[in-house]
Amino acid sequence: MKNTILFLAQLFVIWLIYIISDYAVTLLHLPIPASVLGIIFLYICLSSKIIKLSYIEKAVVFLNNHLAFFFLPYAVGLMSYAGLIKASGFQLIGMIILSTLIGLLVSSGLSQAMTKKEEEPRYERSNSL
Repeated sequence: MKNTILFLAQLFVIWLIYIISDYAVTLLHLPIPASVLGIIFLYICLSSKIIKLSYIEKAVVFLNNHLAFFFLPYAVGLMSYAGLIKASGFQLIGMIILSTLIGLLVSSGLSQAMTKKEEEPRYERSNSL
């Protein structure tokens, strides 16, 4: 019973962050989805230790384990675009592959550049000649 209440409380914290971000997007007329703003807000709260990971960990693990279930409505929605997929399927697949490769190359290049920058030894100047 205690674990269930703890899980529901953690789920409530995540839901509350989404509600706050949805309200902010509506109020400020922001051009980004509320879910993206919620992720940014959650990241800021976790990084600045406003919210500790232990406050939401069990709910996050549960949601992550059942992530595929949340994409079912989108997969079913694709069925209504069968004609478009038949007509332009190869073009769509090509765009998906190309955009995925570009995203992988950019993110890997950035991570390698950032790692290399962190690994560079720092030499301090010596005043003795």
